[in-house]
Formats: sequence, C-alpha cells, structure tokens
Amino acid sequence: MSVQLSEFAKSLTVETAFNVLAIAKSLKAAGKDVVELEIGDSPFDSTASAKSSGVEAIQQNKSHYCPSPGLPEFREAAANFVKHEFGIPAQAANIIVAPGAKVFEQYFCEAFLNPGDGVLVFSPYFPTYLPNILRRNARPVLSPLKQSNGFRPEMSAIENFLKTDPSPKAIFFNSPHNPTGGVMTRQDLRDVADLLRGTNVAVFSDEPYCHMVWKGTHESLLSEPGMLERSVAAYTFSKSYSMSGWRLGFSVASAEVSDAIGKMINTTLSCTPPLVQLAGKAALERDTTERDAVMQKFRKKVELLTNGLNRLEGFHSLDPAATFYVFPNVAPICNRLGITSHGLALYMLEGADDKFGVACLGGECFGDAGGGFLRFSCAEPDERLQQALDFLPIGISRTDRIAAYLEKYPKYRLTTPYPVG
Repeated sequence: MSVQLSEFAKSLTVETAFNVLAIAKSLKAAGKDVVELEIGDSPFDSTASAKSSGVEAIQQNKSHYCPSPGLPEFREAAANFVKHEFGIPAQAANIIVAPGAKVFEQYFCEAFLNPGDGVLVFSPYFPTYLPNILRRNARPVLSPLKQSNGFRPEMSAIENFLKTDPSPKAIFFNSPHNPTGGVMTRQDLRDVADLLRGTNVAVFSDEPYCHMVWKGTHESLLSEPGMLERSVAAYTFSKSYSMSGWRLGFSVASAEVSDAIGKMINTTLSCTPPLVQLAGKAALERDTTERDAVMQKFRKKVELLTNGLNRLEGFHSLDPAATFYVFPNVAPICNRLGITSHGLALYMLEGADDKFGVACLGGECFGDAGGGFLRFSCAEPDERLQQALDFLPIGISRTDRIAAYLEKYPKYRLTTPYPVG
C-alpha cells in the first residue's frame, strides 16, 4: 500500500506568478522573446551597503547559528526603523526575523486561529493568504475590493463581519495592496482601530510595499493606539532594498506574540542566516538615500505603464497610488473575445505570436473579485515596458489566434460576462 498525502496537501494552492514565471522561462529557453511582467521582483541591484556588509559578514565567518528571534542588533535596528518611519512604538522585543514576509502569514494563523474561526480577507488578495488560513481549518470570509473605491476596504464590510460572523477572530489587511495598488488612508486606519478596540479580533497587516506609496507616505495600522497589541505587521527587504533573493523580512507585534512566533521560528527554521541579517541592518541604517532614489525609478515605471495602458482601447487603470503593479480593468475586451482575464494573460504569453510574448497575470489569480482585470509588474527596463504596450493591441487584434488558443485551452472560455462599469 502506498502512502497517501493529507487532504490539506492535496488541496494546497500556490502563488500563480511562479507558475507563469516557469512558463515564461521555458519559452525564453526555447528562443522566444518574452517581456516578463508577471513576477513581483525588482529589476535593480541590491543596495550598496547591503551587498558590502553581506560580503564582510561572510569574510568574518558570520555563518553559524544565531538566536531564533534574530540577532539583537538587527532587532534593535528594525525597531528603530519602524518607530522613525511609521510611528510604531516598537522595541527590539517586538521584532522577529524570518526569510521574507510571507512566512509570517503562517505564523500569524498559528498564533491566533482555531478550527472554525472566521477570518475576513479582502479580495483580490495575495494568493497565499487562504492556504495559510485553511491550514488551521479556519474559515476565510471574503469581501470584494472595488475599483470605484480605489480598492480600499469598506468599513461596512468590517462591521458586518464583526456583527454577523459566528466566530470573528482575525482580519487580513494589505496596504499598499497587491495586486491592485490600493492604499488605505489615515482615516481608514483610524476607523479600523475604532471598530476593533474592545474585540478579540487580531490583525495581520501585510506591508511589503511600505516605500512604494506614490501619493503621500505609508501609514501603518500599528501606529494607532492599541493596535500593536492585537496585530502582526510583516515587512520585507525584497521590494524596498531589491533583496528578494536574500530572503529577509521581519514582523512587528506585541512582546507576547513575538515570543510565540520566535518559538515557531525555533521549531521550523532554527534561525535566519546572520550574514543576511547583518546585510539588512546595514541597508536599514545606511541605504535610505539609495532606496528612495530607486523608489522614484519605480514610480516612473508605474506611470509609464499606467499611462500607456490607459491609451489602449478596453483598458482602464486608476492613477498610480502605490506598489509597482498596474491593475487595469479589461472586462470589455474579455467579454468581446469570450476569454477569461487569466486566459487573456496566458494567450499574450503563449499564443499571440510565435516569437514574442508578454507575461502578466489574470486578476482571478488573486481571487474571484479579480476577474476581468490583469496585473502587470513593472520589473523590466522602460524600453521593454514600451515593447509590451506596443504589442498588446496587436495580440488582441489577432482574433484567429485567440480562437485557436481557446480551442486548445477551452477552460479559458468566458461563460459569464464580467460586469462593466
């Protein structure tokens, strides 16, 4: 008798961007020219102090175990960072280090969720939220984000969740938001804090794009009175410091919750490599000017792509607010061609041309509420972004190729038109 995977393992879903990345790499290896706008990675080099300090740490043999919660000097630096930049009243005891921000989704769920608990998640959502909630046999409760509201959470949805769910236990917030680029306002955060005080509802505040706010500056829920005690905020070096391959992030939470997460690190990862932490510490303390200059380069890319898409018939994007993603509504195109938005995305990669393709993601990769949208990352040089913009209307005009693609992949036929307007 063969061994059997658990029901959870068999049901596990993944971040689609990495699947599309694999297709794009395979096509490129076969000789196809592909503009890769599917993955949320930086096209820029890691910042200078991070690189030099990482090399120095290797040379000094900083390559052994360290405390599971993180190096004391890194935790102190991270606490000073969030206190200075975002007004969060953090101390070193509030910081836990891990390989990136994503793993804190799992640790948050393990820290707070029991089977049957309700978790409010706004859709479109980052794809790994739901698997981590379901890992605990908790219940995702989905609420749509609307382009007409700037993709900001509506307070009425939170009120309804708190009043009607049989066991409301947690809420996931992601601001600045992936995939839409929406940003919660200071008033939004105050309203959320007012709603949650006096409840036992915990918050996961996902903040990887904290330096990619194009109008104003980043605001964190944890700066509101009483929110540090009920929240886990997650930060990463992947976006701000172009350190995605270093795998470094940290959380901010109460000392009690941080201690629990530190034990989870101990029993899963042991620790985050100290040489990586020392590189991150140097970035926090010495690379602010370089970081901010790179963020402005991202901003120009987002503006280039947004303006270019809005000049195309059937595309509608909001003005850039945050992140390095553009999330246009393409429902009129999908309805006319009878293809789902992710089908359209894969068609532009695989089927629109034999020698050239554009890799992006359909909005439904981020939940049903994303249907009728596309997500483009700006992680390519400007001239490549322009090549993609020039090709999109050509690919869409090739209706014979679209028909052939749907004949080959009928699962991408659109059976119910997307709402328009």
